[in-house]
Amino acid sequence: MTQYWLVKSEPDAFSWQQQVKNGVEPWTGVRNHLAKKHLAAMRLGDKAFFYHSNIGREIVGIVEVMREAYPDPSAESGDWVCVDMKAVKPLKTPVTLAMIKADPRFKELALLKYSRLSVGPVSAEHWQMLCEMGGVDD
Repeated sequence: MTQYWLVKSEPDAFSWQQQVKNGVEPWTGVRNHLAKKHLAAMRLGDKAFFYHSNIGREIVGIVEVMREAYPDPSAESGDWVCVDMKAVKPLKTPVTLAMIKADPRFKELALLKYSRLSVGPVSAEHWQMLCEMGGVDD
């Protein structure tokens, strides 16, 4: 059964366009223990929203897990993990943080409850609603 996630990246550090250009890319640099737990829970074929944080603050695309958790090569120390992601498709209409905050159906969405978390779960129900808002099918 597919699980759904949201992963954040600052577009001036690593953007959706770079993800698309690079093809399969390791999702490295996560240094929060709860976010690490979420990366470790990801399974091959799981999907995630690609969210531009700080600049834009919007969901811009969908990525798919191509390789499950393995040691993060960018970590100088510690037990950090990464997963490999591949771009699946852009959203036709980016879904902004303001749009999500304005809709009370999203009050339990990890993006809002744990705003500083860089990797978080998305329920199947929220996934479908956000895909509809973005003008894409799952």
